Amino acid sequence: MHTPTTTGRRAPLAIALFVALLAPGLAFAQSAKEQELEARIAQLEAQVQALIGAQQQQQATIVDTRAQLDQVKVAQAAPADGKPHIQSTPILSAGNPDGRFSYGGFIKVDAMVTGTNAGEIADGSAGRMFYLPSAIPVGGADESHVDTDTHAQFSRFWFAADGDMQGHKTRAYLEFDLFGGGSNQLGNEAATNTHALTLRQAYVTWDKWLAGQTWSNFQDVAALPDAVDFVGPTEGTTFVRQAQLRYTSGPFSVALENPQTVLTGYRSTTRINSDDGGMPDITARWTQKGDWGHVSIAGLARQLRHDTAATSASGSGFGVSVSGKYNIGTHDDIRYMLTGGQGIGRYVGFALGADGALDATGADIDGTGVLAGFVAWRHVFDPKLRGNLMVSRAQFDNDTDWTGFGVTESAQSIHANLIYSPFPKLDIGAELIWGNREVESGADGDLRRLHTSVKYSF
Repeated sequence: MHTPTTTGRRAPLAIALFVALLAPGLAFAQSAKEQELEARIAQLEAQVQALIGAQQQQQATIVDTRAQLDQVKVAQAAPADGKPHIQSTPILSAGNPDGRFSYGGFIKVDAMVTGTNAGEIADGSAGRMFYLPSAIPVGGADESHVDTDTHAQFSRFWFAADGDMQGHKTRAYLEFDLFGGGSNQLGNEAATNTHALTLRQAYVTWDKWLAGQTWSNFQDVAALPDAVDFVGPTEGTTFVRQAQLRYTSGPFSVALENPQTVLTGYRSTTRINSDDGGMPDITARWTQKGDWGHVSIAGLARQLRHDTAATSASGSGFGVSVSGKYNIGTHDDIRYMLTGGQGIGRYVGFALGADGALDATGADIDGTGVLAGFVAWRHVFDPKLRGNLMVSRAQFDNDTDWTGFGVTESAQSIHANLIYSPFPKLDIGAELIWGNREVESGADGDLRRLHTSVKYSF
């Protein structure tokens, strides 16, 4: 019988012990790899879920955007009023991307019957289109002249483009009317009544600056009365549009404006328009506003100049104007303007008086003094009917040794109107006007006018 050796008995035991010792390690190693794989799989699943969620959100956004675009297209194709829109693309295709375009104006038809007692106002002249005191005939035969005129020349339209560029507010503005005369040989009352465009305003603003043609800073447009006539109390009104550079800060504004000079020759009524000035007209204004209305004070300083091949004449001018509007309750207001100075004639009443007169040699200018103003009362009878009463006068201090006796010494007028608005934006008005002009010789003339109009604003 063979007896196993000790070595032989120990071998299986060693193998079993080795396996027993190795098995936990193998099990541990397998468990770590499984855990790492499971972690990676979980991470990949999370990333996939995130991608799926983002895709779903993007698809929802696309669907919502398409729905909004479809709504816009439907609205454009079939708006509430049933009328198709003009266009769906931006109007200012060449402008700034945030530009806002606007336009407006009015159609105005005027018809008037004018009577004068000292001569007839020339056919087709401005005095036949609106109240122009300098056109009132004086010194003629004491007989009545009656004329009837109709026109639509004061119809107006404007365009504007507003924007915000890098925090700066900008505006470009253009305004026209049709008071530009005939544009061709058929442009008369016998055939087509054609009239050319007239540039009224053309300017650009950025923040507090303005450059271009607009109302003079010396003029208070907000104080103008509610007239059927183009202006109304013309002789008492400062009225100038011209090129300028203006700076406005709060209630204050200052401007450098076109330095045109209007003169009369020595002992002559002939007007001389001189563009020889080297210094711009300087204007400044202060305005205070409130629920009660507004008040404004303006100043003007300027150089008068006229050069010829043989002479060079110069002078100076200055003026002050106080104007405003005062509300009396909810149905009444008073509007007023008072202007005085020397050498500022062209700023008052469409140059009713000249800025000055030349001496006999043409080498000196004597500035003409002026005092002009108006007061107007406006009353609202009801939401559809309103009326206005206006009184206006201008007085000129001419040196007759220089001007002679044919220049205007004074002009005055009274206006009364009623304006009926059957619905918003439509005004039907009638205005009675009496005007008088007197020259230095004492000769004068009267004007009587019934002025009616139909005006629709848009």
